[in-house]
Amino acid sequence: MSELIRFKEHTAVTLHQALAPLGVDARLARRLQAAVLQKLGRVPEQMPEVSRRLLARIRHATMIPRLELVEKVVSPKDGFAKYAFRGEGEGIFEAVRIPLLHRRGDEKYVVCVSSQVGCAMGCSFCATGKLGFRRNLATWEIVDQVMQIRDDSPYPVRGVVFMGMGEPLLNYDRVMRAGEVMADPNGLAIEGRAITISTVGIVPAIRRFTAERRPFRLIVSLTAATSDKRKSLFPVEQVHPLAELMEAVREYQAATGNRMNLAWTMLSGINTSEQDARELAELTAGMPIRIDLIDVNDTDGEYHPPTPEELKRFRDALTAQLGMPIARRYSGGADVHGACGMLAGRLLASSEETTSSTPA
Repeated sequence: MSELIRFKEHTAVTLHQALAPLGVDARLARRLQAAVLQKLGRVPEQMPEVSRRLLARIRHATMIPRLELVEKVVSPKDGFAKYAFRGEGEGIFEAVRIPLLHRRGDEKYVVCVSSQVGCAMGCSFCATGKLGFRRNLATWEIVDQVMQIRDDSPYPVRGVVFMGMGEPLLNYDRVMRAGEVMADPNGLAIEGRAITISTVGIVPAIRRFTAERRPFRLIVSLTAATSDKRKSLFPVEQVHPLAELMEAVREYQAATGNRMNLAWTMLSGINTSEQDARELAELTAGMPIRIDLIDVNDTDGEYHPPTPEELKRFRDALTAQLGMPIARRYSGGADVHGACGMLAGRLLASSEETTSSTPA
């Protein structure tokens, strides 16, 4: 074994496969994975029924890398906490701890993780997109965001959303492996349906996700129901046009049988009219959907969220046109630049690192 085995990149099954040449059986692999990811954070010095010599060989063949915490900021307004990390490659990336503390006895957190440093998508209202793409995060760098936030929190982490920096489906293999490690009962033990992958519409990856029958939830950032309007907001529309995207979305919905989650970032005067509601109804006709309405958070001030009156008219129009569940998702942490679309890393943006070109 020339290359060290990284615990945070493995499920118990793949850890067994990697350590089997050392004499590690499946049961011991599960015990080791739970010890490292759930309890001790390291390979134990001793374990019942396991020789010290074997444990020493395992420690010699493995490594447990850890992110450097660069900054933590907690919003005094709503309790959202933003963490800035540095990993094994260039750039700083961020994760956000979302508090769900309204049910006494069921207090918990959801962690919004990054999958890349920067982003190549260039969505017009997103601060991360203005940074350009720097690199894909390794699986362990994704998993460790959740682990460090879990270990820093008074209540358990029960969910993960891939809505931080980067387009998750452009780092497909590492993101899916990270999800598997998070969902593993011997890993982070987070239910698969509580892990959400968000995409602006990488059609081949959506189709792969569907074919592989992944247990995670998929949410597509739609935001416009016509190709022309979407093109002005999402450069990816030039590569994967709306008609192609919706074909893949319908295939995914049919394969799962669940409501399709569509995110709609509300841009005042742009996509919050009765006409937009009608176009969305036409686009999704016959498909069970759920719409998540999200206020835009544009650090440049070009885009603005709808006024209360505008929001009410839009929601009323959606209700009348769609007859489907509509939720307004609270995008917290804006005062610490931790809200949706704001993860540009103030530290990252002010650094002297140069932007690279395309994802690996």
